[in-house]
Amino acid sequence: MDQISPATAGATIDPVTLTVIEKGLQQVCSEMDLVHEKTSFSPVISEGFDRSNGIYSREDGRMIAQGALGLPIFLGVMQETTRSVIADRKDLVDGDVVLVNDPYFGGTHLMDVKMVRPFYYRGKLWCYLTNTGHWPDTGGMVPGGFNSTATEIYQEGLRLPPVRLVREGVMDDDIIRIVLANVRVSEERIGDIKAQIAALATGVKRLTALLDRYGQETVEAAMAELEARGERLMRAHLDAIPDGTYSASAFMDSDGVVDAPVEVALDLTVAGSDVTLDFSRSSPPCDGPMNSVWASTLSAVYVAFKHIFPDLPMNAGCFRPLKVVGADGTFLKAQHPRPVAGCAAETSQRIVESVCLALSTAIPDKLFAAGAGSSGNLSLGGYDPVKGENYIMYTFSGGGYGGWWAGDGLTNGCSSIGISKNQPVEVLEQRYPLLFERYALREGSAGAGRYRGGFGVDYRFRLLRGQGKASFLMEHGRVGPPGILGGETGLPNEIRIGRGEAVTIPEHLSKGEGYVLTTGDWIEVKTPGGGGYGDKAARDRAAIEADAAKGYGL
Repeated sequence: MDQISPATAGATIDPVTLTVIEKGLQQVCSEMDLVHEKTSFSPVISEGFDRSNGIYSREDGRMIAQGALGLPIFLGVMQETTRSVIADRKDLVDGDVVLVNDPYFGGTHLMDVKMVRPFYYRGKLWCYLTNTGHWPDTGGMVPGGFNSTATEIYQEGLRLPPVRLVREGVMDDDIIRIVLANVRVSEERIGDIKAQIAALATGVKRLTALLDRYGQETVEAAMAELEARGERLMRAHLDAIPDGTYSASAFMDSDGVVDAPVEVALDLTVAGSDVTLDFSRSSPPCDGPMNSVWASTLSAVYVAFKHIFPDLPMNAGCFRPLKVVGADGTFLKAQHPRPVAGCAAETSQRIVESVCLALSTAIPDKLFAAGAGSSGNLSLGGYDPVKGENYIMYTFSGGGYGGWWAGDGLTNGCSSIGISKNQPVEVLEQRYPLLFERYALREGSAGAGRYRGGFGVDYRFRLLRGQGKASFLMEHGRVGPPGILGGETGLPNEIRIGRGEAVTIPEHLSKGEGYVLTTGDWIEVKTPGGGGYGDKAARDRAAIEADAAKGYGL
């Protein structure tokens, strides 16, 4: 796929064909997503959709397309993963699949496991197909991998450089044995592994059909034009932002080891249609697992702008006007062996929050107050004496979105870097020895404003039998999501653990690990409400009365 100039591309393809090919590329990715989802063994993938699939350039790994069903945080991450594999593995042939989860190698945390497959068309390398699936466990100190007190990557689990898992269509049993010997509940992991391989095989079949139908030259011309249009659209949006430097900070509760806030400090400079994001004032590398690797930091910036301008397509052209600098020497560009378990799920959301807060005064008619800003990572691992088997449950929870320029925030929305949904409690109860005693809207959690935030959720479950060990890695427990333009802050995250007659609150409020539960013990989580938009004195009286009638507890 040689470089094609936008002018040439635009001259050789008509608008109808361009649109058909654009949707065709997206459909290839979305079908990979569906195969990945439907064949995975882990509920976090099959029910929660914590996965993504995409198509990437053979020259430099830049993103050509990503499925609409994939997690947004992987927008830029899989691009960086593919680039790293291209640079590292010059020996790949048709039918090979590379397995990699190294955070410093274009990854995120260890649980996000990537596979990269070179795609050959008529005997020549044409592109790369890449996917990511969140494995509920990759070994390490605690079940589920969210070790809130880790001080080096080796404590977090199995770290894999780009290794060839499939050689010319044949799975390498030795690699599989190494992986399964280092993870908990290995029978579930082998199912997830085969699901990712199957998703890539689906991509090969569907992309081949697309190329057979329209021809290489037409598809390549369409891709070049789509990339150029993506850049033009982004620049048109950026041109509408007044020039200047806008600053904001977003704070993490702690790094899990030192009980003190960690700051994402941003100076965002707009100059015409170019934007520079300078993170140099951010906190230095931290002791605990809230460091962010470079791929995750970049991707969080891209996700923030996709939130602000939702009509942006998903290709590398949209990223070109954005320059991210100043992260060297901060916790936002982690170097080996810093721990990074919280980077993709939590730190990335503070980055998104900082971008949106910085631009809220520049383009208030495009912005929204901060949302819950936490994936609510909760892991429970143990042994079920009735089933006679070990288990690991990894679950995440929604929270309130921030009020925005045209309305109230969404209640129980997914994290700002995902489109994952809550795993149904019925599925969790069927798979694991627990009972959900409550799963409800968290009344009174929304930040007040002209447009209030959305509400968080309030849930509680009890261990029915056996023994389990729980870990938490969440955020916004010290201070809730901030409002903008005079809006108030939403309620912060709350965690309580009931063991016998004792009720415990984690020392770090939103983080903790090693809580041993026995039969009858329980965990209660109340997720944050979204921040408010504008002065609450300007709220419409009818909206106030409607909230009161619904018993929202405002």
